[in-house]
Amino acid sequence: KISHFSEKYLIRQLSTLSVKTTPFASNLAKGLVSGDRRQLARAITLVESKKAEDSRKADVLLDEALSFRKSLGAKECVRMGIAGPPGAGKSTFIEALGMKLVEHGKKVAVVSIDPSSVRTGGSILGDKTRMTELSREKNAFIRACPTGGVLGGLSAHTNSVVLLCQAAGYDIIIVETVGLGQSEVEIEQTVDVLTLLLPPANGDELQGSKKGIVESADIVAVNKADGDLLQNAKRTAADYRNAFNFNRLKFPFWVPPVLLCSAKDGTGIEELWAEVEKYMGELEARGLLMEKRISQGRYWMLKHLERQLSQRALRNRMVQLKAGSMERDLAAGVLGPRLAAERLIESFVSSIKSS
Repeated sequence: KISHFSEKYLIRQLSTLSVKTTPFASNLAKGLVSGDRRQLARAITLVESKKAEDSRKADVLLDEALSFRKSLGAKECVRMGIAGPPGAGKSTFIEALGMKLVEHGKKVAVVSIDPSSVRTGGSILGDKTRMTELSREKNAFIRACPTGGVLGGLSAHTNSVVLLCQAAGYDIIIVETVGLGQSEVEIEQTVDVLTLLLPPANGDELQGSKKGIVESADIVAVNKADGDLLQNAKRTAADYRNAFNFNRLKFPFWVPPVLLCSAKDGTGIEELWAEVEKYMGELEARGLLMEKRISQGRYWMLKHLERQLSQRALRNRMVQLKAGSMERDLAAGVLGPRLAAERLIESFVSSIKSS
């Protein structure tokens, strides 16, 4: 049962949060659903904006775009993640894969995550310049997104960007994570299939058996398997195959294949995509693809809830005053941050009750 004061508060909040269609959002949504890449780029810029008014427009836009797409009876796309350490050749590999897919009549979107400066917040966003051939294809779309200081290998809005690309009718959406290695596992909450791309001679069995991104991988590919590096690539692949004998599998029916490929020569690319299609077929046959996407939707819903509650609390005057009053005690070490956070929550709840 909802108390009288909280019921009034909820009604007031819902009235400010309700998603109302606007001509701007409707036209932009129709444009991107029709396949207009400029409109898609504008939509992503809106989603990434930090302005409060843009955030509200973005919510309406995303809802409109997905509704339009659903009304057209569009088929589901494949969401593929590419993760791996720096030097693995992720951008070159993605361009080689993307070109193969475009040649087979597929529409391909690439969402590339770039690290942001902790001082300025800026990013180089240079992945498009490393995929010159793919960027010229009319059935390809490449977008570099800054992390904005968010950990986990993705940006705060990656999932929304993926949904916009899906609404725009792309058959395959490739998400390239920040190349930081073992801890970047949030990508699994965004994609259907995760490929771990490795350079040759990337450590021994111990490296291969580490937890984190390796356990999350559905497919492992050792890139640069050509020329003088071919033998090193074969040894690296053998190490990772042995490692999967000891790692806990995500699904009993799927042992991640470890493949050799060369983005430079184009070898092994089609074999890798065949494994992607095989894995997707296994998920769909068992009803696991829908289950996975439901789980992902729940994850991102709660993630956005956490972020929006935090933003609202930090804008609250009572919370700001309480935080200021505890700064010296925190600095002196006489108050722990956990208790301080509890007090801020109490201040926020108290302000809601009194409003």
